[in-house]
Amino acid sequence: MMKRRISGSEQDDAHNDNPNTVTTTYLPTKSTTLSNRIFYSYFLSPLPPSSSPSEFKEAFNLFDRKGSGNIAASSLGDLLRSIGQNPTQSEIQELVAQADPSSTGVVSFDAFSKIAMRADGFKPAGTTDQLIEGFKVFDPLNNGTIPATELRHVLTTMGEVLSAEEVDDLMAGALVDKDGLVNYEVFVRDLLAA
Repeated sequence: MMKRRISGSEQDDAHNDNPNTVTTTYLPTKSTTLSNRIFYSYFLSPLPPSSSPSEFKEAFNLFDRKGSGNIAASSLGDLLRSIGQNPTQSEIQELVAQADPSSTGVVSFDAFSKIAMRADGFKPAGTTDQLIEGFKVFDPLNNGTIPATELRHVLTTMGEVLSAEEVDDLMAGALVDKDGLVNYEVFVRDLLAA
């Protein structure tokens, strides 16, 4: 996952009021948001809903690069994932329609706040053991491995369907043995440790 560290005048833009304080702020890059979508959609359990409105505003401001008080509607899913939520692609489409009913392509902070505070916003994505159990369905020999081609097929056709580019990004971290098999327990643990 790639992140870009900001400093100096960029830190001032990121609302660091004390110039003597060193703050590390990571802005999302294309690779970061792609990895976040993959990772949060399938493998991370969101944090409990302990975020305050000021934390929501801080996250929103990182996505509001122009300082206009709006974000691109296409960024709503990544923004929700950055605060620990785990919406599916279909939920994101519904939330964008709710936040941007006139299809302007932007979402205001007020609309985002209402969405972020919805009752089902912080739902668990599954534990490590649950994810490993899910892979066992594709392991008829029960030897802890599945073919890399089967893993790719599952990720592109079932559940939250990923694009070929997203699967390539995800599979780049998979250890494939000489027989073309992936140890799914290692795969899940490596992804969660990243």
